Amino acid sequence: MSGTSSPEAVKKLLENMQSDLRALSLECKKKFPPVKEAAESGIIKVKTIAARNTEILAALKENSSEVVQPFLMGCGTKEPKITQLCLAAIQRLMSHEVVSETAAGNIINMLWQLMENSLEELKLLQTVLVLLTTNTVVHDEALSKAIVLCFRLHFTKDNITNNTAAATVRQVVTVVFERMVAEDERHRDIIEQPILVQGNSNRRSVSTLKPCAKDAYMLFQDLCQLVNADAPYWLVGMTEMTRTFGLELLESVLNDFPQVFLQVTECEIFLSLLVKFLDADKPQWLRAVAVESIHRFCVQPQLLRSFCQSYDMKQHSTKVFRDIVNALGSFIQSLFLVPPTGNPATSNQAGNNNLGGSVSAPANSGMVGIGGGVTLLPAFEYRGTWIPILTITVQGSAKATYLEMLDKVEPPTIPEGYAMSVAFHCLLDLVRGITSMIEGELGEVETECQTTTEEASSPTQSSEQQDLQSTSDQMDKEIVSRAVWEEMVNACWCGLLAALSLLLDASTDEAATENILKAELTMAALCGRLGLVTSRDAFITAICKGSLPPHYALTVLNTTTAATLSNKSYSVQGQSVMMISPSSESHQQVVAVGQPLAVQPQGTVMLTSKNIQCMRTLLNLAHCHGAVLGTSWQLVLATLQHLVWILGLKPSSGGALKPGRAVEGPSTVLTTAVMTDLPVISNILSRLFESSQYLDDVSLHHLINALCSLSLEAMDMAYGNNKEPSLFAVAKLLETGLVNMHRIEILWRPLTGHLLEKVCQHPNSRMREWGAEALTSLIKAGLTFNHDPPLSQNQRLQLLLLNPLKEMSNINHPDIRLKQLECVLQILQSQGDSLGPGWPLVLGVMGAIRNDQGESLIRTAFQCLQLVVTDFLPTMPCTCLQIVVDVAGSFGLHNQELNISLTSIGLLWNISDYFFQRGETIEKELNKEEAAQQKQAEEKGVVLNRPFHPAPPFDCLWLCLYAKLGELCVDPRPAVRKSAGQTLFSTIGAHGTLLQHSTWHTVIWKVLFHLLDRVRESSTTADKEKIESGGGNILIHHSRDTAEKQWAETWVLTLAGVARIFNTRRYLLQPLGDFSRAWDVLLDHIQSAALSKNNEVSLAALKSFQEILQIVSPVRDSDKPETPPVVNVPVPVLIGPISGMSRPFVRTDSIGERLGRYSSSEPPIVTDELEDLNLWWAAWNTWYRIGSESTKPPVTFDKLTFIPSQPFLTALIQIFPALYQHIKTGFNMDDLQKLGVILHSAISVPISSDASPFILPSYTEAVLTSLQEAVLTALDVLQKAICVGPENMQIMYPAIFDQLLAFVEFSCKPPQYGQLETKHIANAKYNQIQLFAPAEWVALNYVPFAERSLEVVVDLYQKTACHKAVVNEKVLQYIIKTLRVPLSLKYSCPSESTWKLAVSSLLKVLSIGLPVARQHASSGKFDSMWPELANTFEDFLFTKSIPPDNLSIQEFQRNENIDVEVVQLISNEILPYANFIPKEFVGQIMTMLNKGSIHSQSSSFTEAEIDIRLREEFSKMCFETLLQFSFSNKVTTPQEGYISRMALSVLLKRSQDVLHRYIEDERLSGKCPLPRQQVTEIIFVLKAVSTLIDSLKKTQPENVDGNTWAQVIALYPTLVECITCSSSEVCSALKEALVPFKDFMQPPASRVQNGES
Repeated sequence: MSGTSSPEAVKKLLENMQSDLRALSLECKKKFPPVKEAAESGIIKVKTIAARNTEILAALKENSSEVVQPFLMGCGTKEPKITQLCLAAIQRLMSHEVVSETAAGNIINMLWQLMENSLEELKLLQTVLVLLTTNTVVHDEALSKAIVLCFRLHFTKDNITNNTAAATVRQVVTVVFERMVAEDERHRDIIEQPILVQGNSNRRSVSTLKPCAKDAYMLFQDLCQLVNADAPYWLVGMTEMTRTFGLELLESVLNDFPQVFLQVTECEIFLSLLVKFLDADKPQWLRAVAVESIHRFCVQPQLLRSFCQSYDMKQHSTKVFRDIVNALGSFIQSLFLVPPTGNPATSNQAGNNNLGGSVSAPANSGMVGIGGGVTLLPAFEYRGTWIPILTITVQGSAKATYLEMLDKVEPPTIPEGYAMSVAFHCLLDLVRGITSMIEGELGEVETECQTTTEEASSPTQSSEQQDLQSTSDQMDKEIVSRAVWEEMVNACWCGLLAALSLLLDASTDEAATENILKAELTMAALCGRLGLVTSRDAFITAICKGSLPPHYALTVLNTTTAATLSNKSYSVQGQSVMMISPSSESHQQVVAVGQPLAVQPQGTVMLTSKNIQCMRTLLNLAHCHGAVLGTSWQLVLATLQHLVWILGLKPSSGGALKPGRAVEGPSTVLTTAVMTDLPVISNILSRLFESSQYLDDVSLHHLINALCSLSLEAMDMAYGNNKEPSLFAVAKLLETGLVNMHRIEILWRPLTGHLLEKVCQHPNSRMREWGAEALTSLIKAGLTFNHDPPLSQNQRLQLLLLNPLKEMSNINHPDIRLKQLECVLQILQSQGDSLGPGWPLVLGVMGAIRNDQGESLIRTAFQCLQLVVTDFLPTMPCTCLQIVVDVAGSFGLHNQELNISLTSIGLLWNISDYFFQRGETIEKELNKEEAAQQKQAEEKGVVLNRPFHPAPPFDCLWLCLYAKLGELCVDPRPAVRKSAGQTLFSTIGAHGTLLQHSTWHTVIWKVLFHLLDRVRESSTTADKEKIESGGGNILIHHSRDTAEKQWAETWVLTLAGVARIFNTRRYLLQPLGDFSRAWDVLLDHIQSAALSKNNEVSLAALKSFQEILQIVSPVRDSDKPETPPVVNVPVPVLIGPISGMSRPFVRTDSIGERLGRYSSSEPPIVTDELEDLNLWWAAWNTWYRIGSESTKPPVTFDKLTFIPSQPFLTALIQIFPALYQHIKTGFNMDDLQKLGVILHSAISVPISSDASPFILPSYTEAVLTSLQEAVLTALDVLQKAICVGPENMQIMYPAIFDQLLAFVEFSCKPPQYGQLETKHIANAKYNQIQLFAPAEWVALNYVPFAERSLEVVVDLYQKTACHKAVVNEKVLQYIIKTLRVPLSLKYSCPSESTWKLAVSSLLKVLSIGLPVARQHASSGKFDSMWPELANTFEDFLFTKSIPPDNLSIQEFQRNENIDVEVVQLISNEILPYANFIPKEFVGQIMTMLNKGSIHSQSSSFTEAEIDIRLREEFSKMCFETLLQFSFSNKVTTPQEGYISRMALSVLLKRSQDVLHRYIEDERLSGKCPLPRQQVTEIIFVLKAVSTLIDSLKKTQPENVDGNTWAQVIALYPTLVECITCSSSEVCSALKEALVPFKDFMQPPASRVQNGES
């Protein structure tokens, strides 16, 4: 029980109250009746309360308003006695704590009235004191009123009252704070729910505080306001106040209740006040003291933290912490801008400063003379204001020099620089404190998190629950802490940065600079760790700016933080061209001069030692805190890039930067100090990027992104000029990639993407070169790096690494492609065996080289391919082999370098050889792969699509190879076509056996025929312009000097190749379903080629024709069995030793097996001959079309007219006999007709004059050309076939005779070829080519051919004369008719041999034909033959042609003998059978013999030769024949008699005529001798007469007609007339003729006798 509430005390209180009320009642009885009444009712009230309530005090308190009322009314009387009584009574009530809040308010109002009336002042103070100290019911306005009352009394005139009031105020202030402490004690254990405060615009809302705390806060706030000479908010009614009293009160509060300010901290008013003391208008000492006070806070980070939590983080309160920091900043700034008042910088007496001695110095010198030398004092200097830096305190502790002197009356003198130094230390300590505190707490949180997560990962059953609980608690705790940290940093960073930047700018001392930079660095790192991007970037920007020369134009720094640092009113304007601002840099030693990195560098820039110092800090920051830099890597790297540029560092291999020779000339000047520093800087730079391997993935990405965007800027700058670009970013991207190989996947895409899409495509060659260098180095490093798992087990990574190499193919710059290919080459050399699934990419790179990309590129790419083909085919997946084929093929098509194309074709051959050797392995692997793909395709529901589907995959590989070679076979360059063609046909020939049977179908149609079509098309459209020599010394042979001729060669090669395959592989092709269609297509190609207007092609086409008809026996392929192999018995086939293998390579997979596979049911059809007649007839039709088209004479002729060559025609005709063997069964007259036309036309074709010396035999040799031989052979084959053929074939004989006889005519009338003018060599009887050289075309010498044909005719006729067809078709007549021509020409024949042969042939034919003619006399079939024969004899025996002058006598005699033979034939074979011969014919013969029996002579004989030349033998023979038939001994038929009579009559008449003419001529000529020939003739007639008479005498008289004798005797007178002739020869002949007439000299007999007889 307390003393006031014990029953005794209560009883005593009641008694006292009653006595007080009575006393009051008495005092007021007279003057103040209302008071008296109130007092009396009060007594009753008290009694009632005492009687009714057990808790008397409580009841009293409840009714205290009524209880107190009488006393208040008493005070209102203003009677001193009554007032004193009442106040005493009130005090008594108070001391017993029975005053309610309302009552207390009433009491205070009453006291306020007394105070205003200046009554009982001391008593009032006493009452207030009692009221406030005994209980806590007075709050808010009542309390403030009470306090104001005391303050008012403090300022009365009365000294005692003043002092008492001052004491009371002090006590009351203490009481207010004590009440708050007590309140906190009471509520310490209650967790309070924060009260939701409605948004209140009054930032001073304290509604969240408890009552006592609120009062304390309001009081403290107003004290601060009052000290600051501002109006109070709470202490309403204050009239005056002294600052000293206010400060005294504040100090007492702070001294007495520090814990309040450390924990509950409702001290924002005081702190705000403190901040205001730093203002520039405050006295120096006050600012110094304030700065010292602030320093005290700055070394206590926890205190600062509570400030921040309590104010800055509350909604409506002052941002105390922020204001403190900002104030420090402004303070420092003001020290530079406003020279400290009271201590002018010029005459500044140091009072008790620590330096001892004067520090006055000119404003901007900063030099202090010490011991004769000049030393630079540590100082700040800015815009002419020079402030020394004093050593004032140990780091981290606040020494308050001037705070201790507050008891002094006079303010002390503050040394210059003291305030600045303290402020500087404040900043450093503030930064150090905050950062170390937050970093520490962060570290704890992180370690806790780690441990809890570790525990959580392996919890035991029981502890699981509580772990989760503790984790969530921790999370909450961390969220709260983090909010505080962030608030602290956010509150202070602007101010700190402003101050530090300014100091950094102003610092002339290396140590100070180091400290500032360290502070900026730690702040940047802290902001980074907390993820406060803006602040982090701002600090970093400051360091960056410090590293670069002033006003250096670096956009990234000027834009990012311009907004955030808008309070930098101290930004410096440069005043000199050298870009060095003297205000801030005049004491800095310039250590380097270099070029700025800009598009248009203006002059040079200088780096000072401070710049280098900043740069090192920057490096340090990046190195140690790279993980928290995030996006600000960009700032850091941009700055480093510029510094590196200015210092002239250049990238070397691997991306490290080395001091390089300045590319831009002598503009980079480095002092020795920096020169020694450079390797260190370069080293740190490299270490910085090496340390990127320790960054987490996100940070690493930030670094990469920053480097990429930096690189983009450098690229922008390098556009449009070919100056040296900055390669910093690219080099560092490379370096970063190389050190992060262990996790390359996460950075590969952005890294290579940037290098590929941007750097490598840059127009600046140096930039590009480095991009490519970086990219290829990364790829090579990635492939050689020892990954885990290794690349062989991580295909995805391998492809990822190789992909950029492939992507480089999309870049057109040759230098990039060269780098790419060099890289491929190196990869192949180092990694070729382990590329595995990367092969398609690598091969793709080689294959992506285009034709227009220059020789060196193509050469390098090809080198890679060669390496692949020689070394790596066995190590790559078989699925890649097709790509190898494609790539090799694409090199063949490149037209830059012929050698490469040709070599690539060689590679294709090597590849095919490899396929062949490793066939089984490849086939297995491909089938396996195919099965897998098929399965995948089925699962996805798509169709498997690959070229040449559905052939098996191994066959597809071959088909791709063939297709590639096929493309090369139509390359524009002849050499490539030739090589490709040879390779294609060789590989199909050598390796085709490996193909499945069905695949041959594709080979034929898709490969070979497709190729033939293209070649045909190109050949027919090729240019005919002459190609000039191929440049240099290369001469083009005339046979290849047009594109057309070059294509011709290709056509020849291709057609021959296809034909060879058809021939050698027929056993494979024939079983294919559409062989006949293929055959037709092939024939069509042969036909087009044969009819092409090119001798080479056409001839080759025929050779191919011959080959497919197997006329030319082909060289059998080694793998074609001689006989069809027995099915299913393996026949090991030896294939010639393959290069590099010593033994022959035996393939058990032989043809036999293959064929067995094709059709197991029936044996394979392996035929050497084409059994199918249709195929042969198709061939015949083709042959006919070729023949008729090629030999048809053109309509018009000019220089360009194409005329087929002799070898072509020969080959064409030579095909027929073999072809005929297969079609003879169906060969009919129509076909023969067709054949005849072709043979005739072919023979008629002339040859060009320049070819004639090689084809024509010399004239003297009667040799046939091959063509003529071939034609005759063809006919020979035919006639032999007819001979052994069935009856119905024999109707063809006449046609053959026709054909041959047409040829015979050529002997005299060479055939005409269209309208072509030809020279006939036979007309020039000398073998002198020049005679006919001017003519374009020369007709052949047809004589030997015609003569040979004639021999054949005779020969054939001898065999066939009796055949029905020969008889019916009047063959004999035609033979005679044909022979009549040369016979009638005789000496005029082109060749003498012709008529001689014609005669002998005629004789032979007649000897056989005449008996046949006689046999058929009655049928009339030979009727028309006789006149023809008569004319023929006539024309020959009495030819109009004159023998040549040079004919020798022997020759003449030989010819005469021939004539005699003819006459003999007449006498032996014709005249004896006159009965069977038409009369007219016999008459003709007689007339002819008659004519022959009289000498006919040639006029050109010389006298000497005359006797020989008279054809006497012939005449004699004629005569004798005539005579013989004149006097046949037996006249068996009237016919014969008729012949005789006719013969004699003719003879005599002729003699008479000759004699008459002679006599006449002799008479006319007078003395002149007659012409020799006439003389000869008359001599012959005379001899004939004598012979006739002899003959007549020998004949039986009954056989001589009387008429005849009359005619003989009639000659006599004429003979007598000749006697007068002058020629002795005539005379001697005449004598002989006249002698026989003696036998007619008989005496005339009687008429009777005569008549009877």
